[in-house]
Amino acid sequence: MYIKELMQIISGELLTNKIPDLSVKVQNVYICDLLSWVMSHAQKGDAWITVLTNVNVPAVALMTEVACVIIPEAIKAEELTLKKANENGIIIIGTQLNSFEISRRIIDSKLLS
Repeated sequence: MYIKELMQIISGELLTNKIPDLSVKVQNVYICDLLSWVMSHAQKGDAWITVLTNVNVPAVALMTEVACVIIPEAIKAEELTLKKANENGIIIIGTQLNSFEISRRIIDSKLLS
C-alpha cells in the first residue's frame, strides 16, 4: 500500500509540508510509544503509530527509515516536531482514529503485502 492509499483508509490528514510520494510504500504497521524500543524494532517501510509528538519522533523516524508516522486520536503535534520532520523529509499524518481502529482499517483493506 502506498501513503496516499493509507491516508484515505484512515481518514488521515497530512501534518507535514511534504506531499506524500507515490513511490513510498508502506510495508507494515508498527505501534509503539517507547522511542528506544522503536529504534530497535521498527523496520524500514513501517507506518509507525505513536501518541508521542515531541521533537525526538522525526529523529527516530529518520533513523529507522519508517515510511511515515501516524499520530492517532487528533493529538496535536508540536510545532518544533513538524519543523524537524519537514527539514528531514519525514511524513507525519494525523487522524481522529485510535491505534486499534487505524490497524483494523489497514488490515481490512488487505492492501499490505
